[in-house]
Amino acid sequence: MPTVDEILEHIGEFHFFQKQTFFLLSLLSVAFAPIYVGIVFLGFTPEHRCRSPGVAELSERCGWSRAEELNYTVPGLGAAGEAHLHQCMQYAVDWNQSALGCVDPLAGLAANRSQLPLQPCQHGWVYDAPGSSIVTEFNLVCANSWMLDLFQSAVNVGFFVGAVAIGYLADRFGRKFCLLVTILVNAVSGVLMAVAPNYTWMLIFRLIQGLVSKAGWLIGYILITEFVGLGYRRTVGIVYQAAFTVGLLVLSGVAYALPGWRWLQLTVTLPTFCFLLYYWCIPESPRWLLSQNKQGKAMRIVKHIAKKNGKSMPASLQSLRADEEALGAMHPSFLDLVRTPQMRKHTLILMYNWFTSSVLYQGLIMHMGLAGDNVYLDFFYSALVEFPAAIIIIVSIDRVGRRYPWAVSNMVAGVACLASVFIPDELPWLKVTVACLGRMNITMAFEMVCLVSAELYPTFIRNLGVHVCSSMCDIGGIFTPFLVYRLAALWPELPLVVFAAVGLIAGGLVLLLPETKGKALPETIQDAENLLRPRKYNEKMIYLQVKKSDTPRT
Repeated sequence: MPTVDEILEHIGEFHFFQKQTFFLLSLLSVAFAPIYVGIVFLGFTPEHRCRSPGVAELSERCGWSRAEELNYTVPGLGAAGEAHLHQCMQYAVDWNQSALGCVDPLAGLAANRSQLPLQPCQHGWVYDAPGSSIVTEFNLVCANSWMLDLFQSAVNVGFFVGAVAIGYLADRFGRKFCLLVTILVNAVSGVLMAVAPNYTWMLIFRLIQGLVSKAGWLIGYILITEFVGLGYRRTVGIVYQAAFTVGLLVLSGVAYALPGWRWLQLTVTLPTFCFLLYYWCIPESPRWLLSQNKQGKAMRIVKHIAKKNGKSMPASLQSLRADEEALGAMHPSFLDLVRTPQMRKHTLILMYNWFTSSVLYQGLIMHMGLAGDNVYLDFFYSALVEFPAAIIIIVSIDRVGRRYPWAVSNMVAGVACLASVFIPDELPWLKVTVACLGRMNITMAFEMVCLVSAELYPTFIRNLGVHVCSSMCDIGGIFTPFLVYRLAALWPELPLVVFAAVGLIAGGLVLLLPETKGKALPETIQDAENLLRPRKYNEKMIYLQVKKSDTPRT
């Protein structure tokens, strides 16, 4: 009996049905972007200072300009390295007292202004920005700044737990059922987050969104790769990830039009409810049905695909059998990932590269929100460079190979981060150019690690290996906000130095991996162990094994 791949060769590997389904599922990738990096706009931290009752009235009475008001009333303003002072501290002065004059009002209270006592902000903050973010509404600054880190880390904790748990449920109960459940929970939790009355509830709904959103994105990825033929899986996988970039461009435009975080959150969430219509548009994966021994249902879906594609089913293809991989007798184990020398090396290097890709990708986006003069334009320009990244990968991987483009992209991203540290603020165009170069290359590295991970593990532990290694992506996402926001508080460019170091190390480690271009996927651990062997050595070993098998037994 034929397999699904063999039938798709006759009824269409990427025809009308697959193109329609690919378009619909790619919208999931578009909608995932605001959840993954929406922190740039939802958690935007504008310039701020302590609110001091009486200052506004005194400024109006004295006719001060804005610059004079800030100079007289805000400590440490303009002093290098004193950002904490003017953002989080205030003079311990009652600005309502009538004794204060209009010319240097604090001169009569101390011989030198630096001798005046300071205290933390007592009456909230004043923010120099239109609109609102979760930072300005819940005052996530100064002593509470860690709560912004926790907000983004919560969604990454959800990614980590949800991808593993719902990934298992999708294998147990079906792709379509779990996809619809994740869509519904994602939409409802997103709306509830937009109307959350306080920080605690907002954090809970953000965590729930994380639990289902990445899992839904992964299910969409799995579904489209299971519907297309073998020759199209790599391309649709890369383009599916490129659809995420479209979501980034849409996000920057919507965020510019809606500077209030609640309206922004509601606007990017409501379209998710439309994905529930997929119940009537997208069938269950016939490959999953076969793995559950439901050949009849799988055959009906295959006939539906043939009808949509305008193809007829040959009489010899009226029955199905499961792929040989699904029938393997070997049982995967976590120990198989580290039991042998090459497998252990592959696993450790891949885990580090998944971690690095996540840290640099999310970190560069978050750092842009801190350092950019125009966060909307900078975000838009840097998102545009992700399209060339996808094109370069599609063009190069089957010509140049995987290892060198992957290593170079990591190293260039690291060098770009380091170069940004030394570019003066007087050259904003150069800063943006170098930042875009770094963003393009880390995007390439991220997409390459997705591809190569599946090519380095043998068949019976391929899914396990990819899931274990990719979990480091979510671990990296948990730590990234703390790396960006806490290190930037010490020195704004310090996160870039850290990103440069981890990127350069990742590029060097990639060179220790074998090249997988033109090589068959390993079926056994021994195949994976021999990936680094020279071609002549492998041919010699095959010859010896064949000769040994042909030797008559005595």
